[in-house]
Amino acid sequence: MAGLYIHIPFCKKRCVYCDFFSTTLLERRAEYMEALLAEIQARKHETGEPIRTIYLGGGTPSTLEPQDIQRLIEAVGTNDAEEITMELNPGDATPEYLRALKKAGINRLSIGIQSFQDPLLQLIDRRHNAVQAIEAVTMAQEAGFNNLSIDLMYALPAQTMEQWRADIETALRLNIQHISCYGLMYEDGTALTRMRDKGELTPVDEDTENAMYDDLCERLKNAGFVHYEVSNFALPGFEAKHNSRYWDGTPYIGIGAGAHSYIGRIRSWNPDDLDAYLRGIRDGNLIRESETLTDKDLYNERIMLGLRTNRGVPRAAIQAELSPYIADGLLRETPEGDIVATQSGIHILNRIIEDLMI
Repeated sequence: MAGLYIHIPFCKKRCVYCDFFSTTLLERRAEYMEALLAEIQARKHETGEPIRTIYLGGGTPSTLEPQDIQRLIEAVGTNDAEEITMELNPGDATPEYLRALKKAGINRLSIGIQSFQDPLLQLIDRRHNAVQAIEAVTMAQEAGFNNLSIDLMYALPAQTMEQWRADIETALRLNIQHISCYGLMYEDGTALTRMRDKGELTPVDEDTENAMYDDLCERLKNAGFVHYEVSNFALPGFEAKHNSRYWDGTPYIGIGAGAHSYIGRIRSWNPDDLDAYLRGIRDGNLIRESETLTDKDLYNERIMLGLRTNRGVPRAAIQAELSPYIADGLLRETPEGDIVATQSGIHILNRIIEDLMI
């Protein structure tokens, strides 16, 4: 089985925290669409395995028309896809648009809500408000979507524990199946990082961020969600199939500017430059950079990705000494012999992973 990711880089406006490849040049959508279709036709059989999952991410895929979404899905040409996910900005949701997406073949939506608090949405420069966020979920359900995920963010500047708990409760009242939650990261080159460096905002302290995360985990566990990856929670049976394949080493093809692929030991990526991508597709000589992973690379990736999940890593596969981490309650061994991170361990997981790598 394999996955296929399609990157839609277009945004009506750029969020201050985002470091993904994106552009506000919406007038170039038509030529980009033709390039995507050409790349799909050229590469869709690259893995030699059936494509079971398709994911349209961005950027903002909901800047495309439903007929364009349908053309992309039809170009992949698979009748075997178990999951076809599309990211949606709440500000783009209308009953007509959502019904058209369902008809086009989308069977799972990932809605980028981030917060249900208008002041926080304004701070991070999102183009929707709290009412639109709730309405987007309700309209999607009315359009027939029964596999919905939302994104939430915590540790936002000036965000209080009360606001965060209110966001969690609002999400649970919406009867969704999946929640992805991310602590705010100050990435190099983003507007948010420049604001921090100028003293225009104050980041949430580490203790508060950890408390927000612990509160999230406890509340979602009590609501019946499975904490199957550090940032991802799902009702049983609604774990994201496509994203799970990134964590377990399943091959995937990345289509579009800046998209990454992973096949065998080869990781490759398209240029994260719109002109370079379009020119390469048009001239038939798209230059993709690549690297061949060594045994050491594969081992380190298994540690890095496996410990982020509730499946963990088999103890027998780990070459480092684990006893100190188990004794300190940071890692534990399951009855099946797998090593997983504890709640305390997740707080310093990057440090643990770095220690266990070779």
